[in-house]
Amino acid sequence: MTTSPNIKVNPETDTMALADDYCRLVVWNDDVNTFEWVIQALMEVCGHSNEQAEQCAIIIDSKGKYAVKEGDYDSLKPMCDAITERGIGATIEVTAL
Repeated sequence: MTTSPNIKVNPETDTMALADDYCRLVVWNDDVNTFEWVIQALMEVCGHSNEQAEQCAIIIDSKGKYAVKEGDYDSLKPMCDAITERGIGATIEVTAL
């Protein structure tokens, strides 16, 4: 089987995963969490500055979701888990190559 150099195949599970920075951590808007809570989570989990976290929260509120971080799956997964553990909706999306 031939694959792109940016994709690695796990022979144990026969699944493919992207090897490089082709994922986004997306935070979703809801009617439960406050701006302050989302901002605090983005600062603590993603390492955003206060200003960056505020801008992300505004975009999340107005657009319904926003990709707050990009990177490889393995580095985004713990961040996604930490955000969802705080009751904030977050997912990891694979971007097109």
